[in-house]
Amino acid sequence: MGNLAYSLSGRFAVCVACALLLLGCMLPAVADDDDHERARELLREGRILPLSQVVQGVLAQVPGELLEVEFENEDGVHVYELKLLRPDGRVQEVEADAATGKILKIEDDD
Repeated sequence: MGNLAYSLSGRFAVCVACALLLLGCMLPAVADDDDHERARELLREGRILPLSQVVQGVLAQVPGELLEVEFENEDGVHVYELKLLRPDGRVQEVEADAATGKILKIEDDD
């Protein structure tokens, strides 16, 4: 029973660490301060989803390790651009609509 308690407490600590990391990701990581402030405003207004929610949805469909995130406005659409390291070693960029989380484009990163 002692090993089980230790194992569960270790797993809990890992879960807490992951939760804190995701909380840090809730605000969009962006290229410059203006985009960053705009993203915060849009998030507060409920016009875009939290980054953590979009990342979770994307990774459920496109497995990989998150390397980088940018927040952009492309033709009037706010997008999160996620760079992922896929299990096969390829690096891909995934664009997701920041308002809906829907994947808009997946392409290999050059």
